[in-house]
This record gives sequence, C-alpha cells and structure tokens, in this order.
Amino acid sequence: MSYEMIAVLMFSSMMLMLMTGQRVFGAIGAVAAAGAVFLYGTGGVDIPFSAAMKLMKWYPLLTLPMFIFMGYVLSESRIADDLYKMFHVWMGPINGGLAIGTIGLMVLISAMNGLSVAGMAIGATIALPELLKRGYDKRMVTGVIQAGSSLGILVPPSVVLVLYAMIARQPVGQLWLAGVFPGLMMAGLFVIYIWLRCRINPALGPALPKEERNVPMAEKLRLLRAGLLPLAIFATMMVPFVNGWTSLVESSAIGAMTAFLAAVLKRRMTREVFENSVRNTLGISCMFMWIILAALGFGAVFDGLGAARAIEDLFVDQLGLNPWVILIMMQLSFLIMGTFLDDTAMLVIVAPLYVPLVRILEFDLIWYGVLYTITTQIAYMTPPFGYNLFLMRAMAPKEVTLGDIYRSIVPFVGIMILALTLVMAFPEIALWLPNYVYGK
Repeated sequence: MSYEMIAVLMFSSMMLMLMTGQRVFGAIGAVAAAGAVFLYGTGGVDIPFSAAMKLMKWYPLLTLPMFIFMGYVLSESRIADDLYKMFHVWMGPINGGLAIGTIGLMVLISAMNGLSVAGMAIGATIALPELLKRGYDKRMVTGVIQAGSSLGILVPPSVVLVLYAMIARQPVGQLWLAGVFPGLMMAGLFVIYIWLRCRINPALGPALPKEERNVPMAEKLRLLRAGLLPLAIFATMMVPFVNGWTSLVESSAIGAMTAFLAAVLKRRMTREVFENSVRNTLGISCMFMWIILAALGFGAVFDGLGAARAIEDLFVDQLGLNPWVILIMMQLSFLIMGTFLDDTAMLVIVAPLYVPLVRILEFDLIWYGVLYTITTQIAYMTPPFGYNLFLMRAMAPKEVTLGDIYRSIVPFVGIMILALTLVMAFPEIALWLPNYVYGK
C-alpha cells in the first residue's frame, strides 16, 4: 500500500470515528496509534511518548490554565455583571445603545476568558432578557450575542490560538498580538452595522426611557469604575508583556492573581466561587492537553508519510492551482466542517495537512492562524449545525425560535466574511502589531 493511500485511510478513519460520536482526542489518538504501529511496528510506541514529552516541556502551555482560571474567577464572582450595568447606564440614551454596549461587553469578556462559550452564556443570561424587555428586535439581538461571543476565540487571551500555536509550533505571544486588530476591527464593524440599522429603523433598538436614563452622575461614575475593572486587570497583564518587562507565562500569572485579588477585595471570592473556578479550569485544561497530545501524535505520523508534499504536488503541479486559490479552498473546507464540528476538532483534524502546506506555499503561519480563527468564527454561526446556533437555542427564551436564530446571523456572517477578506487582502492588519512588538 502506498503512503498516499495510508494517509487517505487514516484521515477517513478519523472522520468516521468522529461521526460516531467518539471524543475528539480518542478518535484522533486511536487512529494515530494504529497508524504508527502499522508503519513502524513496536517502535511506533515512541511517537506518543515523544509527543507527551514535547507537551510537558512546552513552557508557554502554562498560560492555558492561568488564563482559564482568570476568566472563571471573573465570571463566577459576577464581576461581568458590573460590565453590563455600566453599558446599560452609559449607552442607553442612544438608539441601539444597549446592543452596542453588548458588543463592548463581549469584547471585554473575551479579554477575560478566551472562550466563546463564556461570552455566549453571559450574553444570553444577562443581556438578552434585558434587551427583549426593552423592546429590542429579537432577531437583531440574538445575532448580536452570537456574533459578539465569537470574538472570544480571536481577542487575546484566546485559548484556541494557544492550541494552534502548539500544533503549528508558533509563538503564542505573536499569535495573540496578531488577533488584536482583527478582533477590534470586527467588533467595530458590528457596532457600525447596529448603529446604522437602528438609526434607519429606531424601532429595532429603542433608546431607554427618560426615567431610566435619569441616573445621578455619582452613580454613573461608580458603575464606570466597577465596569472598567476587568479592563484594568487585562492592562496589568498585557502592558508588562508588550513592553518586554515580563514573559508570557509571567503575564498570565499576573492576570490570574490580579483577578483573584479583585474578587477578594470585592468580597465575592467565596468557597463556592473558588471551587467552581478551580474545577472548571482543571477540566478544560486537561481536555485541551489531551487534544494537543493526540494532535501531535497524529501530526508526527502524517509528517512521516509526506502527506503535505503529496497534496502540494496534486494542487500545484498536477492541477496547476494558484497558492491563493488553494488557501481559499482550505478556508471553505473549514466552513463546511464548522457545520458539525467545534473549533478544536477542526484544527486538530486538518492541522497535520494544512499547517505544513501553508508553510510550503510560503504563507505566514502567524497570519494564517488569524485566518483560521476568523473562519472558525464564521463556521460557528453557519447553518444547519453551527455551534453557536444551538448554544443560543438552548439558552434563549421560548419566544426566540430556531428560525429567528438562523435568520439573525445573516448580516453578521456577512460582516465576518468582509473582515476575513480584509485580513486576507491586507495581512498587515494582523501582522503589524506582533512585528512591531517583537521587532523592537
């Protein structure tokens, strides 16, 4: 059997196992182990052992539990609630102001947590009932929360970019900095769309009544201080790192400790909050480590088979496709997979093929990590099985139907595609900041 056929058999076996509902790391790791033993005999057991040692020696991986702990402390201690109260008071007088404030809320939650699920949970439980109660259009606001929560995997500290960094062997710090401007640009495009749409049709997002806007300035300033606390925590973590005063791991420890102290000082660090934060941090960190371990083993076998070179030969030499056409085809495949897989599964499945291929085609792997993440955001919201669609259906009130949720995401998916196109056409949107910081 040729190496090409073995590669095809491994990939199809992995996809088949995933379709049966197996856990991602189990399906990928089992296929990798079987392929290693088939190709190298008993010596194949060295591959997962080598992958495990590589994982344990990867020092930046320590950032993963630190940032996850920081996010859970801030959300479990209800500091995120203060954020929404701040936006509610300061943005309420504007048509669509609460929806714009919700986007701001999502950006700050993304900077706190790095996972889209956290933003979706907070947005659906805190923001959505308030928006519906104040007469906001249900389709628009469900789209706002889904689109805003997707920023969690792009705005640093993105946990997904940590996973990509490990698999693609790229610096986490550069990837996080590369996600800053694309993430803020996308949030800005969402805000512009909401403002324009509510300006044209104010009934979609009515301003708060005068009696609710009549809040004393002292109270407004108090809410502003409380609401900006997560931003201050993010600054204490990122400013020393960007200026080169601390390493990435040291910055993550500063962020986790600052969040913990903030919860203590606000008298919200109860035993229950601490236990839930630690338990959730441990669960998610272990899940990601198992996935990375399986991906490294699978990637090692695929590298040995020369699968990336075979794909390059097929697309470039035999079919004569332009590298940009190949890149677009890769992004389209992410969109298709995103209808039935989550972001980590997509990355782990295709990384052994795509990352070496991107390197062969001479594209920047930092830039491609941002493209992958934006495409994943789009896939999260693409019917029929987009991840965020069903999360929203599970959390939304009964008056919001699945049809409403499907229709709500159409304009926001269009905005995300525009953002993806801009980053593809102008790579400096993603690359300027990491080049500036690391080029100093």
